[in-house]
Amino acid sequence: MNKSKILVGLVLLIYTLFAVFQFSGHDLLAFNFRSLIFPFVALTYFLSVKEKSMLFILFLIFYSLSELLAMISDVLSYSVDYFLGNSLYILAYLMLFIKICKSISLIHVLKNFKIHLIVLTALNIYIVYVLQVIIDPHVELNYEYFVELVYNIVMLLLLSSSLLNYFYRDNKKSLYLFVGSLCIVFSEVISVAYLYVAKQDLLNFIAVSLALLAFYFFYQQSKLDNEEPINMLID
Repeated sequence: MNKSKILVGLVLLIYTLFAVFQFSGHDLLAFNFRSLIFPFVALTYFLSVKEKSMLFILFLIFYSLSELLAMISDVLSYSVDYFLGNSLYILAYLMLFIKICKSISLIHVLKNFKIHLIVLTALNIYIVYVLQVIIDPHVELNYEYFVELVYNIVMLLLLSSSLLNYFYRDNKKSLYLFVGSLCIVFSEVISVAYLYVAKQDLLNFIAVSLALLAFYFFYQQSKLDNEEPINMLID
């Protein structure tokens, strides 16, 4: 059995232990096991994918560091833990956003997807507004509101760029990127509901499961080549 298969088995084991402890009321253990899932996913990528993307590597590193940071949150002040943890997530999503944008022709998108851009912009503004309304009563410091705003904007830019990339390229790689981004956004929205609306074990389990599913699609797309879009032949 090679190293990547062993790591995949470890990821599934850690995920299973997270679920068991989450639903058995051992929140601290569940929290710690959850923090280990994505670093092991990143390690699986490093060992099993030969042609690596630097931006995707940075995405995995920043995301994993934020997850691992949660394990030492008790020794950090609230402000440092909050700002550093969320900043790492924002940087992770920015790396993936930049990676996707680099594979899109801006001129082609502006020329052929005007209606899509208008609809996506309006939808993103509405979703950001709704998320900020949910978060606002629970935010005490001004910088927290700003961090949450930037976080949500970057997250939705990632989703929008992945959708436009799928429209543009229309191949399996772009589809996996879009589905992965969609799972990430759903995971984040459910996490907001878990943190600020109802502390239900099922919500946290679904959020983590969707994030893990997102990483599965990101991992699968990383092994595919980006075929030249047929649309470019028409222009």
